[in-house]
Amino acid sequence: MDKLEVPVYLITGFLESGKTSFLQEILESGEFADGERGLLISCEEGEVELDEKATMACKIDTVTLDDEEELTADFLENCKNVYKPKRVFVEYNGMWDPDTILSVDMPRGWEIYQIVTMIDASTFAVYLNNMKSIIGNMIKCTELVIFNRCSEEQDLPMFRRNLKALNSNVQMMFEHKDGRMIELGKDIPPYDLNAPVIDITDDDYGIWYMDAADDKDRYEGKTVRFTARIMKNRKLPKNFCVPGRKAMTCCAEDIRFIGFLCKYPELDNLKNGDWVTLTANMHYERRREYGGVGPVLYATEVVECAAPEDELVYFN
Repeated sequence: MDKLEVPVYLITGFLESGKTSFLQEILESGEFADGERGLLISCEEGEVELDEKATMACKIDTVTLDDEEELTADFLENCKNVYKPKRVFVEYNGMWDPDTILSVDMPRGWEIYQIVTMIDASTFAVYLNNMKSIIGNMIKCTELVIFNRCSEEQDLPMFRRNLKALNSNVQMMFEHKDGRMIELGKDIPPYDLNAPVIDITDDDYGIWYMDAADDKDRYEGKTVRFTARIMKNRKLPKNFCVPGRKAMTCCAEDIRFIGFLCKYPELDNLKNGDWVTLTANMHYERRREYGGVGPVLYATEVVECAAPEDELVYFN
């Protein structure tokens, strides 16, 4: 593999989401004022422009792309030859397909080093309701999401749940509109964590699934009960299955089955696809199926039941 000589920093987000302001802060921090040349590839024109002093101090040349089709291997190779940058910033148009830049052949020595997505919290709910598939494509490839212009009236935990449903590994930061950072802490789930048996309703299944995947301390040793569909797989060990539900993350085209490993000694009595109400103890174990540590359910009671009226679960 070629040595990484030119890191490419990809900054995504919709128009007016704060991409340019974020880049301005990076340049003003002085981290890149080391005498090395840089290149900014700007893929849209917003209301805010980079301060010329900052770009000069960091020796940043700027090239503008007006059309997604112009983002080709030849274009990037030409940028390399003309500007000879040692680092590249791409201010990416949020309406463009991220696969366009992720799949293009980079010049030798260039590699995408970090992907950051900027989101204006004041408009996020509208985008989420009307453009969820576009948001999904954007979030699936990002490492860090920065919500800016946050306020106390916004349902920030809901924002976090929706993004975690799209990308369980994404990191998030929340910036108040006055500039201070907001620490969300842990979500308070809509069910009683201290109950002898935690009843997970259909509406709460998505919340429980994400919370249990992330928070071992909350659920280790707990007993849960929920309705799910049994999914068997020959690749699983004997008496293991995955009881779960189909969940909609972005849109109808992005429905996926979600569930945790479960051991049930009487699994042979169930058929693949049976609907059940399952009661199980939760433990966290290192498993090949997870590629690390994950929740394992040990079923104590399994009762066949009718399919719910709406088989899908959601993450709101």
